[in-house]
Amino acid sequence: MRGIDEETGEFRGPSRNQRRREALGVLELGEQLAGLTDAELARLPVPEDLLPHITAARAITSHIARKRQLAFLAKQMRREDEEVLDALRDALDQSGERARRETAVLHRAEAWRERLIDEGDAALAELLAAHPETDRQALRQLVRNAATERAKGKPPKAQRELFRAVRDLLTAEE
Repeated sequence: MRGIDEETGEFRGPSRNQRRREALGVLELGEQLAGLTDAELARLPVPEDLLPHITAARAITSHIARKRQLAFLAKQMRREDEEVLDALRDALDQSGERARRETAVLHRAEAWRERLIDEGDAALAELLAAHPETDRQALRQLVRNAATERAKGKPPKAQRELFRAVRDLLTAEE
């Protein structure tokens, strides 16, 4: 029974609000799992008995029915050990960290592309010094084409190619 222990004066268990917060945390975890692709889900330590419930939640498109299925998924997840749920949370946090790193690489690639187009040879020399294994001639050609494209107001085909080349160069560095 909940309440205060008469002998020690301590609470006997978690409060109703605490149990509710924990249940909502499990529901949020279930929503995150339902939002993952099959490949991402395969990388996580998901128990086999939860996979059909996650698949069912992904298949439902109706708002209320999906909400009901997610609640059922959360109920099934609460039956699992806390260690299993903590392992899932940790794996999802690592996936989030990877996404942040990928976003940072994209931002750096975009900044390099702008510098290469605006500054020309000075920025190109700096980039080539940082990455000596790069094909200098191909990169110089991409920079020249992108700058010409921008000056003439053409669609940014060469600028996209330059972005891809710089992004590939930065991801190879990681």
